[in-house]
Amino acid sequence: MISGKFAITLHILSLLSREPEEFLSSEYLAGSMNINAVLVRKEIANLKKHNIVESREGKYGGTRLLKPAKDITLNDIFAMTFESVHLGYSKNNPNPACPVGLKINDRLDILYKDVNSSISKQLDKISLLEFTKEF
Repeated sequence: MISGKFAITLHILSLLSREPEEFLSSEYLAGSMNINAVLVRKEIANLKKHNIVESREGKYGGTRLLKPAKDITLNDIFAMTFESVHLGYSKNNPNPACPVGLKINDRLDILYKDVNSSISKQLDKISLLEFTKEF
């Protein structure tokens, strides 16, 4: 299902791209999004796992980008936060005796694959640097 993870991660990376040499605190990042810093730290952990950011602890600690913003596409960010967009299926199993029920989930699978392919192609055209130019 679609959640706010992509938006949170993109917001974090947008802020970090504005100050690429600075370590920004999770409290500062959370303040920009008006969310709890725990949610920010959770997404930072995922970014660290993908070698996009580095963090350090202490009084002057925080997080900063490991890669230039021009080398990170929005599709890279999308892939780190979701494997795919999943719009869901009915809670009940469709009736296989019904012509629609028999094939609906197969047709939805094809539709979702096409949607994900379109999303990836579109997001792959936009770098983090391009996305943040308007800020």
